[in-house]
Amino acid sequence: MSCNSQKSHEDKQNHTPGPITLVIHGGAGTIKRENMTPEKEKAYHEALKNALEAGFDVLEKGGKSADAVITAIKVMEDSPLFNAGRGAVFTNEGKNELDASIMDGSTLMAGAVAGVTTIKNPITAAYAVMTKSEHVMLIGKGAETFASEQGLEIVDPSYFFDSTRYKQLLKVKEKELERAASLKDAFEDPYIKDTKFGTVGAVALDQFGNIVAGTSTGGMTNKRYGRVGDAPIIGAGTYANNKTCGVSSTGWGEYFIRLSVARDIAAMMEYAGLGLQEAADSVIMKKLPALGGDGGIIALDRAGNVSMTFNTSGMYRGFIKKKGDARTFIYKSDE
Repeated sequence: MSCNSQKSHEDKQNHTPGPITLVIHGGAGTIKRENMTPEKEKAYHEALKNALEAGFDVLEKGGKSADAVITAIKVMEDSPLFNAGRGAVFTNEGKNELDASIMDGSTLMAGAVAGVTTIKNPITAAYAVMTKSEHVMLIGKGAETFASEQGLEIVDPSYFFDSTRYKQLLKVKEKELERAASLKDAFEDPYIKDTKFGTVGAVALDQFGNIVAGTSTGGMTNKRYGRVGDAPIIGAGTYANNKTCGVSSTGWGEYFIRLSVARDIAAMMEYAGLGLQEAADSVIMKKLPALGGDGGIIALDRAGNVSMTFNTSGMYRGFIKKKGDARTFIYKSDE
């Protein structure tokens, strides 16, 4: 098959809606079986399954992909297991600052919030920005005021306090002091490096053939100076276009921003005629590590093809295409 005819074939496939599908992730990083207790491993699988089943129930009942994405992400935001919402990590000042974004592949509309501290489910605020404002991103107090005006659930910042996450902050600070003489060593320490990871995300394909992607995070442990990672950045942490695919990223945000990872995967499909998995592998397995970054993505095209690609030792992830058949994974060897 010639390149032109192959591209034409792929384009034709891409415009034929596939089965309703939902794919999610709960963060990538140094996630190794030997460091995981059976009880904790079971808890992660159950949490991922709950998110998948809740989101898929929306799709199965004829709901839209945006509602499925929000439903799935809210389940993960409400779980202390994931670095988003209730399980958000702490900043250097001992606060929880949350980011989220969402994009609709049928319209290319998008919404995001960053640095919020009182919105219970940041993904709902991102959706409100997309649908109820003329903007794409709102930050800090302004985003919180907007969310309150939209009737979203507002909580005291203490709602996000988690003792395990706070201990992580103290451990990172201790390790930083130990390595204060060498900034390079601090960045290369495996534990310090993994504090830059942790995100949740979802991508859904509904019966109408529309793709929506969303991402939510508590950011980076011990972050300073109002740092914002890739999760709320359209094109880096989140991207969706019905012509190509929907993507949600997780990893070291600075690298995902510099490479516009989510958009780059879609662009390689659109302009180079690559398939979903080939495009994902090109960015995550080649471009990202070549620059020095690591992490992963989940992606979904209009034909229902799923990619869960990562270059770390593990990524909490899963997908569902049929009721009762939610598949969840943690390690590279799981698939």
